Amino acid sequence: MRLQNHRVLGSAVLGLGAAMAIAGCGAGQITQTDSQKSGVLGAGAQKGPVSVRNAVVVNRNSCDQAYTPGMDAPLSAQFANTGGADVQLLSVTSEVATGAVIEGSKVVPAGHKLQIDEPGRPGVQQVSEPGASSSSQDQQVGHATITLQGLKRVLWPGQTIKVTFNFSNGAAPASIPIGEPSVQLKCDVPGGEAKEGESGGH
Repeated sequence: MRLQNHRVLGSAVLGLGAAMAIAGCGAGQITQTDSQKSGVLGAGAQKGPVSVRNAVVVNRNSCDQAYTPGMDAPLSAQFANTGGADVQLLSVTSEVATGAVIEGSKVVPAGHKLQIDEPGRPGVQQVSEPGASSSSQDQQVGHATITLQGLKRVLWPGQTIKVTFNFSNGAAPASIPIGEPSVQLKCDVPGGEAKEGESGGH
């Protein structure tokens, strides 16, 4: 009788241990997933030590959100150079634009970042990195604007376009999304009403 009880108890302990191991693995997977950053914010690309981060076409922040043919469209992104030599942004090309204009700094210094913002937005002077000291040089960033000119077709939020960033060390192609509005819009809807936070509904 005692032997049978020991066997039952042993089986229960083993079963409990297996359940805890499975739960532990599941918890680890959830934790890893939660720590991953979503790619929805923007596109990325890499060329050698230079990485393109969170690249998007800036939303018009208008109830008529579409870019129509002939319009210009600003980009937002960040370039990070982890190498030991400066890299220069030579040009930007896209299949949906007749050209692109770069204004401001075109150099991504070694160990530094170059912030690309829409025209008229103040440039970021410092970027805090987790675990980095406040005196670290790689916290300092330059500032520039990139504007696609003469769009060849209509662009809507949710679409992606191909853009190539041509650096002095090579080309970094990326499929860049058209971003969502960065401000809350108040748009007229059929019936003469206006609703907060709606953006044209196309």
